[in-house]
Amino acid sequence: MPPKEDKKKDAGKSAKKDKDPVNKSGGKAKKKKWSKVMFDKATYDRLCKEVPNYKLRTPAVVSERLKIRGSLARAALQEPLSKGLINLVSKHRAQVIYNRNSKGGDAPAAGEDA
Repeated sequence: MPPKEDKKKDAGKSAKKDKDPVNKSGGKAKKKKWSKVMFDKATYDRLCKEVPNYKLRTPAVVSERLKIRGSLARAALQEPLSKGLINLVSKHRAQVIYNRNSKGGDAPAAGEDA
């Protein structure tokens, strides 16, 4: 006659499967965020429509809101800048900041030669 299976052991295994994933360092593991590496039609339309209306736009803000990669966001911000829809506020090797174009006309972009 085979030995009886212990139901308590099986219950412990199923409880472990129900828990959230845990990092080796002890914290909870985050789900990976998938960002687009190329524009599709819908995302490009959102870029053209929404980005000029943001109060402050940086590559990080555009990347987060449109769910695109940072490199794509940096390149995407050049288009409204060339059309005159946004102004360059500050350009640094690590950070570029833009704001809305003033309604009073085309003002020269500050910090262009920096």
